[in-house]
Amino acid sequence: MNARTHRLAGSRGWFARSTGLALSALLWAAAPAAHAEEAPALVPFSSASSGQAPAPWRFTTLPNKTATSFEVVALDGQRVLKVEADRSYGNLVHPTRTPLNAATTLAWRWRVDEFVENADLRTRSGDDGAAKVCVFFDFPTDKLPVSERTRLALARSATGEQVPSEALCYVWDGKEPKGSALINAFTKRVRMVVLESGPATRPGTWMAERRNLLADYKRAFGDEAGDAMPDVVAVAISADADNTQGHGIAYFSDVMLLGGPNAQQAATTVPPAKGQ
Repeated sequence: MNARTHRLAGSRGWFARSTGLALSALLWAAAPAAHAEEAPALVPFSSASSGQAPAPWRFTTLPNKTATSFEVVALDGQRVLKVEADRSYGNLVHPTRTPLNAATTLAWRWRVDEFVENADLRTRSGDDGAAKVCVFFDFPTDKLPVSERTRLALARSATGEQVPSEALCYVWDGKEPKGSALINAFTKRVRMVVLESGPATRPGTWMAERRNLLADYKRAFGDEAGDAMPDVVAVAISADADNTQGHGIAYFSDVMLLGGPNAQQAATTVPPAKGQ
């Protein structure tokens, strides 16, 4: 594995196991604040000078786990992120502080060359996947039900990390229907949206995505969020195959997180997906 490894301290943890989204509070605090006029907020993979994703992208995993591989490679004339899960677990995380508003947009391209066999997002035993893009939100914990606050506090105590209070994951799954909205099998703190389902019509096809984060956030967390618009505090690329002992391969282009009044217009600069 060529990515820098950062192993989380503490126990397996209900939240950390299901998503690997437990981040270091110091990592977030060290990142410069993202202002509305500064777009994109994420360092592009294509700027990497080696096979390692450029800082402040950081690798996170769990103790005693084989690490998922994240490597910047040349493919189709571009420098992109290759993610290979082999009976493994891991996430590549970029801290940020981006306001959530009507213009906040996330855009990227991806392709899946191999899905994790026997993955099933609806079960704990099958909670694996070859390709996920997750967004962490800083939702005020005092607005959560007491039971959820308690579980979150336990997760933070067990991992020693400032575990995000809400996470929305976009998934390219091997079998769940496109458009499916799911609650993670381990925790309500994580909601999932299936953007793509099954193999592309032609092998090697890149699919382009552009999401309005506020609209997706309201659909995913509207049951508890009300009118709240919490900041985006991190974006993660995730892949795991530790439950099923399977294997998966996916590729990701630069990920663009855009905030402010020009976000939606700026997102249209993302190159079209090859093969579409």
